[in-house]
Amino acid sequence: MFGLGLPEIIIILVAVAILFFGGKKISELGKGLGRFSGEYKKGKMEVEKELKESVEKENGPEEKKVS
Repeated sequence: MFGLGLPEIIIILVAVAILFFGGKKISELGKGLGRFSGEYKKGKMEVEKELKESVEKENGPEEKKVS
């Protein structure tokens, strides 16, 4: 695409976002994105834990094999 790599495209998108939203709004959007990322990771870990517990409840705890 016009000989632009990923880093150049990201820089252009950030510049356009700053012009469109303004510096103050960008920081607010970044904080919100960070909170979302943290909540997503917490939720993902909880779901993985529940699935693991469910599988262990059905099949019994997995035995670790020594190689």
